[in-house]
Amino acid sequence: MRDLLAMFVTVFLAEFGDKTQLATMLFASERKLSPWAVFAACGGALLLSAGIATFFGTIASRYLVAVPVKLIAGIGFILIGCWTVAQYYRGA
Repeated sequence: MRDLLAMFVTVFLAEFGDKTQLATMLFASERKLSPWAVFAACGGALLLSAGIATFFGTIASRYLVAVPVKLIAGIGFILIGCWTVAQYYRGA
């Protein structure tokens, strides 16, 4: 149960204030859309993306036994951060 709580809190904090949440708020702000429809569509999209991530994470854990997956993820986040900073200074 403790692991599940840690996963929930980690993903919740990662998504909080993220572009996904901002996009959901923008969709919900349109008066022509039902808030329940926005919730269902965005929730379904998050479930699907989490399912895809879980699937590929499971496959990666089988083939990347020698390299810790957390290390690969950490390096990926660092590279994305560097790319984001570079884009900022380029004015993009």
